[in-house]
Amino acid sequence: MAAYSSPSVVVVAGPIRPADVPGLCARVRAAHPGDGTDGRDIVCDVSGVTAADFGTVDALARMQLAARRAGGRIRLRDPSPQLALLLGLTGLGDALGVQPIGDAEQREPPLGEVQEAVEADDPAF
Repeated sequence: MAAYSSPSVVVVAGPIRPADVPGLCARVRAAHPGDGTDGRDIVCDVSGVTAADFGTVDALARMQLAARRAGGRIRLRDPSPQLALLLGLTGLGDALGVQPIGDAEQREPPLGEVQEAVEADDPAF
């Protein structure tokens, strides 16, 4: 396994349009010069991304796929709160290394989670 002092960085800025995706994926592949076996992370600085929409989510997912095919993965740096929330809602937050916003005590429970009270005289199943 090769040792690296720091990960490669790909900077993404502005709104991401569908026509931008092939170029972004090429930049990710170029940032990973390894032989595909080192599992190296590529930092994707998204602090300059101005639109938190599903086009941006699609582009980031495709960039992650390009990195995986090259033997690495991308990790997002400085996503906006809106982008981090959207990635969390789509289930891509963990895959892209996005930390949940706020402390666990401050976040709402996941949607769809049902909590039932159990009464003492309820029959066991």
